[in-house]
Amino acid sequence: MTRVEVEYCVPCGMLNRAQDVSEAILKQFGEGVDEVALVTGDDGVFVVRADDEVVFDKTEDEYDVDAIVRAVKPHVGATA
Repeated sequence: MTRVEVEYCVPCGMLNRAQDVSEAILKQFGEGVDEVALVTGDDGVFVVRADDEVVFDKTEDEYDVDAIVRAVKPHVGATA
C-alpha cells in the first residue's frame, strides 16, 4: 500500500494547502492509500512524497492540486 507524506512550512501558513492536497488524495484514491500524513516543516518547504519518492516540490513545480494527485497515482496500487 502507498504512504503519502505532505511536508509543509508551518511559519509560512501552508497548512491549508497541505490539507487541500491530502483531502484531494484521499477523495481520489480512498482505501488505495495506506496513509496520508501531514509533516510539519519550515524554511518554505512544501514537498509531497509517495512511498518516500518526491512527486512534488514547490521549489521545482507550480502548485496545482490536480497535478499533485496525478503525480501520486502511479504509486497507488503499485506492488513492491
